[in-house]
Amino acid sequence: MHIHILGICGTFMGSLAILAKQLGYQVSGSDQHVYPPMSTQLEEQGIKLSEGYDPAHLQDSPDMIVVGNTCSRGNPAVEYVLNEGLPYCSGPQWLAEHVLQDRWVLAVAGTHGKTTTSTMLSWILEYAGLQPGFLIGGVPKNFDASARLGEQAYFVIEADEYDSAFFDKRSKFIHYKPRTVIMGNLEFDHADIFPTLEAIQTQFHHLVKLIPQNGLIISPKGNANLSAVFEKGSWAPHESFSIGENLRSDWQVKLLQDDGSCFQVKHENQEVEVSWPLLGQHNVQNAVAAIAAAAHVGVSLQQSCDALAEFSGVKRRMEELGNIAGVRVYDDFAHHPTAIKTTLDGKRAALNANAKEKEERLIAVVEARSNTMKMGYHQNTLAESLNAADKVYWYKNADTKLDLDAIASSCDADFIVLETVEKLIETLVKESQAGDHIVIMSNGGFEGFHQRLCTALKN
Repeated sequence: MHIHILGICGTFMGSLAILAKQLGYQVSGSDQHVYPPMSTQLEEQGIKLSEGYDPAHLQDSPDMIVVGNTCSRGNPAVEYVLNEGLPYCSGPQWLAEHVLQDRWVLAVAGTHGKTTTSTMLSWILEYAGLQPGFLIGGVPKNFDASARLGEQAYFVIEADEYDSAFFDKRSKFIHYKPRTVIMGNLEFDHADIFPTLEAIQTQFHHLVKLIPQNGLIISPKGNANLSAVFEKGSWAPHESFSIGENLRSDWQVKLLQDDGSCFQVKHENQEVEVSWPLLGQHNVQNAVAAIAAAAHVGVSLQQSCDALAEFSGVKRRMEELGNIAGVRVYDDFAHHPTAIKTTLDGKRAALNANAKEKEERLIAVVEARSNTMKMGYHQNTLAESLNAADKVYWYKNADTKLDLDAIASSCDADFIVLETVEKLIETLVKESQAGDHIVIMSNGGFEGFHQRLCTALKN
């Protein structure tokens, strides 16, 4: 059977393509502005990629067209599918019907941290010998690919609240029917499809309605936005987690290092320490949520903590790209003020903890690529999210509605706005110095900026 995937290089659709290939399907796909790491991963899997949405890509008569949610009416391939009466479905529907049937689904939902938490949970289950299947919206370093079918009943999935397709406006996670659910956080995002926070909370409550009574919901203690979801009605057991002693929860965490590199997890009568390579309080929260989910399928606290000590992280999540003459360059996917703030705060804490690095500069390079940010919805919170940096280089998109002058005037960091990638590279090469930590924050390809900067620094 041949399936063709429209929008195949998206993190979700690319992972779906890998699962279809493992099931024995002939898989092809098309997309525009193809870029690594997903394009590279698909090519390594032997999946044929076509640039753009030319209807000619569909004229070898695939048996099913899986339509990504980036494709809408007016897309040439979509119009061809409809005009020719070709069979089509959304990615989440295909996944539910062909992969998730009869599986114990562990879903990771929330505004931030889904990819990292899903990867942590998958690795914990793998370390414990449970050989899970998984679909992750990124490329995990502990595995060969972002998706696999697995050998046993368990399947971990990054459960996105974004819509399923132009013809199915339900959130993706509604299709998954999970038994174990992490809801890590909830904030306003995706302003292109959700008019208000309440609209997102409605979708989260639809997910809550699907969790069976022998299931489990795991969430942070004291999160007001999630509490409002649960107050609408909840039928599955809950377990909570928190950091520090201010909130009492089922899973209690104590930071042993301010940068999050060492922490203690307490549950019932057990206390176990974790020392690992990741930084930041947000990653500690992700970790304890993954530990709690793994416990629901029988993994011990000690096993989970041992697994996290060997966790390597995810590509594009504070991934170090190189150390060029003492200038360290990192790639980070952060695209929301909260994610930007937690990433930079974590890195600042790590620098402060090291006497040799305390005076080194933290430089943020930001591309406001998400629809929500470009539309100006985060105008009032962006400046504070950047305060841990010494310098901020902001790449000004032509279509942004943000008042960058207002953000610059409110930001503690030195704030520089540049309008071309070329000027950005030229300026960074000229002004960077040994001891700088440059964190590139974008959820897109950024016109190849990451590698172009590294190459320019080397030259």
